[in-house]
Amino acid sequence: MNTLTNRYLAATLRSVPAPRRDEIATELRASIDDMIEGRTDGGTDPATAEREVLTELGNPDVLAARYADRRLQLIGPTYYLLWLRLLKLLLSFIPALVGTIVTVVDAAEGKGFGAIGPGIVAAMQVAVQIAFWLTLTFAIIERTQTAVDLPEWTVDQLPDAPVHRNIPLADTIASVVMLVLTIGYLPFQHYQSWVHETDGGNIPILDPALWSFWLPALIVVLVASVIFEIVKYRIGRWTWALFGTKVLLNLAFALPLVWLALSDRLLNPALGERLSWVAEAANRDSLGLAIAVGAAAIVVWDLIDTAIKTRRQTA
Repeated sequence: MNTLTNRYLAATLRSVPAPRRDEIATELRASIDDMIEGRTDGGTDPATAEREVLTELGNPDVLAARYADRRLQLIGPTYYLLWLRLLKLLLSFIPALVGTIVTVVDAAEGKGFGAIGPGIVAAMQVAVQIAFWLTLTFAIIERTQTAVDLPEWTVDQLPDAPVHRNIPLADTIASVVMLVLTIGYLPFQHYQSWVHETDGGNIPILDPALWSFWLPALIVVLVASVIFEIVKYRIGRWTWALFGTKVLLNLAFALPLVWLALSDRLLNPALGERLSWVAEAANRDSLGLAIAVGAAAIVVWDLIDTAIKTRRQTA
């Protein structure tokens, strides 16, 4: 549960050595529970007691440093955590932003892929400059003992406890790659396919007439599916809302595909001029039926598997 105590434990344990995390977690949770119980026995509300105890324990990063016997200082301990927080914040976006701008400007000047190198170099130089000047600034503040009014730490600053992910990153990457390859194949097969005319020209597998509506519509569904995979990974587990969205996306892709296959509108009619067996109506009907049945079977299997995962992860 995402309680204050769990959030405090998670914030503390992320900075202690991994071999000692279980031991420290047990010890710290027991101490917190005992302190809360002592206050509730005196008549304090449990929620209030929890906040008071965690406030008394103080910043979890400081507590973690004591458990790890680690000194929190660069030049001195007073401003170390503030320096570290600002350094992480600035390095998280400024070097990448500068590098991207340099790359875009160089690319606009006609350097092509050669614009990537200067962008990377610029990002690294900016990162070094940020680290140097920020550290120098805090060193001066520390040595001159300039008074800096730092805000007091409160339990409201605790980050949310990490969510256990039931959706592996590898699965998400594989799904996104397959979707992107499918999107790319739809226009690519017009320029390169496994069927060629007698003079060497290319024969698209799918009917070019589908570009008037159906292929762009299917590409929109595939792009939406890519976004869905990313959102699903960010959430970290299946929910019934995600399952319902997946049902809609699967049906939005499969139903047009099945209808086009069964109505003999999916494949390029020009295939019959090069492949004699495709020219026969009975063979085209059998092929369309096979495509329709295959697509339906994949969708049904995928939705059943997803429903089982959703039920387990929401139980």
